[in-house]
Amino acid sequence: MVRWRVGRVTGVRRRWAGAVELDVELDGGRSGAGDGEFSGGGVMRALAYPALVGDPEVGDRVLLNAGALLMGLGTGGYALVVALPDRLPPDPPQALDSRDAGHLVKARYTPLQPILLGVDEEASPHREVLAGAEDLTGLPVVTADLHSALPAILAGVRADAPHARVAYLLTDGGALPAWFSRTLAGLRDDLVGTISVGQAFGGDLEAATLHSGLLAARHVLGADVAVVAQGPGNLGTGTRWGFSGVAVGEAVNAVATLGGRPVGSLRISAADPRPRHRGVSHHSLTAYGRVALARADLVVPDGLDPALDAEVDAALAPLAGRHTVLRVDTTGLDEALRRSPVPLSTMGRGLDADHAYFLAAAAAGRHAARLTGE
Repeated sequence: MVRWRVGRVTGVRRRWAGAVELDVELDGGRSGAGDGEFSGGGVMRALAYPALVGDPEVGDRVLLNAGALLMGLGTGGYALVVALPDRLPPDPPQALDSRDAGHLVKARYTPLQPILLGVDEEASPHREVLAGAEDLTGLPVVTADLHSALPAILAGVRADAPHARVAYLLTDGGALPAWFSRTLAGLRDDLVGTISVGQAFGGDLEAATLHSGLLAARHVLGADVAVVAQGPGNLGTGTRWGFSGVAVGEAVNAVATLGGRPVGSLRISAADPRPRHRGVSHHSLTAYGRVALARADLVVPDGLDPALDAEVDAALAPLAGRHTVLRVDTTGLDEALRRSPVPLSTMGRGLDADHAYFLAAAAAGRHAARLTGE
């Protein structure tokens, strides 16, 4: 289940909010058989989260979980630092038996479970506000399958509402640490805040559930628009129900339950080599067509290639009875996408390689921004 490796840090590479990238030279004889270039030693690229394990330095011995990297999985771009066994970080300054700094446990019962201050727990300065909060008061909330949609949705919001306060809710279908996302680090100045919900952690605020996170977005961060999407590392098995994006439909239900306005960002593509993701992805069709029980606005961008447009219309026709399928003009959205402060990429494809995907997300953001003026 876990492929352990031990090595020493030989180089400190990039840093971004909450994460540091390392070169780690493996101890010979610790790699095990069948590791290809790593058998008998070699250098691995590794990632550490200093808030969890301390800040590695050149020469530090590190314990790694290298399984995903060795297997070449989509989440395997790095070996992950589990510990600096010779230089453990100190305990937090608060008393060990005190709950004054929070008692919300995330990534529960894993070896690196952090203990955090929940936005609505007793010790939180926001407790009083959220204890009585029950309604989103019409907050437009864009729901998306993939983390890569976030900067495109934000570009669409900014095209029409440059000063809107946009909050991001990081769900736990992908990367649990918010710190893993370089995209999120690059968007810090464009978001009023990030709320990590469920088992996810590392946001500006921590929430136990999506419901409490949504209420915090509205009543603590004062968001005009919120975006709900998992972190990087979408999980899928190629079956109708075996993918982490099923949670998009559950997010629609949560938004509607709390009196918000669900806006569905559709996963649309003419470039994905997998038939199940071309046109409207089966992820969107299942999440919105089978899981979402509340009505949402499903946004289709104008200006798609005619063949793709016809395919999208046919795929969404069965959903028109339970959702509002609407078209949004895309004038100026290409320019807004090209001004994104972070690179746009989904499944290794950039804006020009998968234009329809990013345009659909931006159109959802534009629609959400327009709802704030109603």
